[in-house]
Amino acid sequence: MMVVTHRSSVQTRGQGDAHDLTERLTTAVRETGVANGTATVFVVGSTAAVTTIEFEPGAIADLNRMFEAIAPRDAEYRHHLRWGDDNGSSHVRAALLGPSLTVPVVAGTLTLGEWQQIMLLEFDTRARRREIVIQVVGE
Repeated sequence: MMVVTHRSSVQTRGQGDAHDLTERLTTAVRETGVANGTATVFVVGSTAAVTTIEFEPGAIADLNRMFEAIAPRDAEYRHHLRWGDDNGSSHVRAALLGPSLTVPVVAGTLTLGEWQQIMLLEFDTRARRREIVIQVVGE
């Protein structure tokens, strides 16, 4: 059994900014030489998230519109009162989606559908430098 951890960073532009992480995971798996196992991608922080989507502008806009309906940026959040900031919606949105995703690795390849990419979605209200941790486990 082998465990290999890769770290990298992504510069985001603020709430709604999306980044395709698929190639990073593909490269990490290839570099480990793991044939069968899992690859997990994790974003460090409480105001960003990771998921799968067809990474194209329409689907990303739809996802962002859905989050605006569920947790509107300009709503009143107790978080704002406690800390005097404006990112209560960011924390709620990130908690709904989650900070990590695990993908099976079979025959050295991520098990993804043809239109399924792995993405980071920034929810914070300002630009951030996000640390991405990829951990590949297998044999």
